Amino acid sequence: MSSTITDTNFNFPGQKSVYKGKVREVYALESDLLVMIATDRLSAFDVVMPKGIPYKGQILNQIATKMMADTEDIVPNWLLATPDPNVAIGHACEPFKIEMVIRGYLSGHAAREYKAGKRMLCGVAMPEGMKENDGFPSPIITPATKADMGDHDEDISKKEIHEKGIVSKADYEVLEKYTYALFERGSQIAASRGLILVDTKYEFGKTKDGKIVLIDEIHTPDSSRYFYAEGYKERQYKGEPQKQLSKEFVRQWLISNGFQGLEGQKVPKMSDDYINSVSERYIELYENITGEKFVKADTTIIQKRIEKNVLDYLAPDNS
Repeated sequence: MSSTITDTNFNFPGQKSVYKGKVREVYALESDLLVMIATDRLSAFDVVMPKGIPYKGQILNQIATKMMADTEDIVPNWLLATPDPNVAIGHACEPFKIEMVIRGYLSGHAAREYKAGKRMLCGVAMPEGMKENDGFPSPIITPATKADMGDHDEDISKKEIHEKGIVSKADYEVLEKYTYALFERGSQIAASRGLILVDTKYEFGKTKDGKIVLIDEIHTPDSSRYFYAEGYKERQYKGEPQKQLSKEFVRQWLISNGFQGLEGQKVPKMSDDYINSVSERYIELYENITGEKFVKADTTIIQKRIEKNVLDYLAPDNS
């Protein structure tokens, strides 16, 4: 099995701090740069799985890089360079403490809430008479608080965000505008590849000079849900499950093995064969989402490779 990267302990020149999220590790430098490393960790139900997935970090990083390039004409982002397949380097930002979740369809968490009889989600009304995976009349924004590792994200309304002073009204208007614009562009990109962008989340931050920019990942299978467009209407008409392109297949495997992240539950053992099958699915996701063939990076000395590429980028001659 290929080597994976599940933890890092680098010490880059001018390093101030390290933040370790569920999947990414962010090194803050004195030069107001951030070095973000996408590990091969797999998170589901807000729990990090014991084993890494080969090439997962590379896949997420490369999809996010490509999608940021494809949207930078409509929304500014933090990214400066990707000197390594697993690494993104960009401007240091103060992250907003919410995730802007946007939904075009009644799926996932929204569908579960709807099934439970709720018709309001994060202060937004959901129409009566909908079936799971039906499209909303227009996309809805259902924000979530941004959880630390091991904690659960929680729904929050626009009203609560303002009342708690989490984001100012002026800044929130910008986040809303950017979220709708990104989702529209993401939907267009997905449609060009025979996909439907069902729902996704965006994260934003503010640069030192007060500019709001897109940060973290965008339109990856970890942050987004896709359906195959072909056969979507027929499956809806027949009441059949939609063919999905997301990490939902991991969640379903965990559920079938008695795990949903609830107290007292243990993560089921993942065999090497299963781990490799997940890696293959992620590669399939990459190729469908980007329309490009995935090229595996050399993982024999992955830590040294990342360190060398970052140090080469940070060298004085390149600054």
